[in-house]
Amino acid sequence: MKKLLKQYEETIEDIRQLKDVQESKLKEPISKGKWSIREIVGHLYYWDKYNLEKMIPFMADGASLPPFPNHDKHNEEAISYLTDYTVEAIIDVFINTRKELIESISKVDEDIRFTIGSGKRKFSAESFIKIFVNHDIHHLQQINEKLKR
Repeated sequence: MKKLLKQYEETIEDIRQLKDVQESKLKEPISKGKWSIREIVGHLYYWDKYNLEKMIPFMADGASLPPFPNHDKHNEEAISYLTDYTVEAIIDVFINTRKELIESISKVDEDIRFTIGSGKRKFSAESFIKIFVNHDIHHLQQINEKLKR
């Protein structure tokens, strides 16, 4: 779990470095019909916020956590929620929320198992976070591809 949390934490520095990128570049779509880097960071933040508020506090042995929200609807909410935020404010709120999430999930006992929604699969805090580490990797690749151009 420590290695996984370290990897999850490394995203903080990747996102922090975006403060050195020209704001206009962070607001351009990564490709036609896609989100901007600003929106991607907002999306990552909004999932962290959701997990911190709606999932981690309920991780207990044998618990049934709520199902994940409809992804499209959740993502639309994220973009809407962050409309008035500057790029720098989104980066800052992402960093602070991610730190809080890591601290919170690191307190969850390694031995507990829970399900999500009506699923039968048993998750641990580690297998749960692995979903979002992979999610980070996907979006960081998109960000890095955009910044290369």
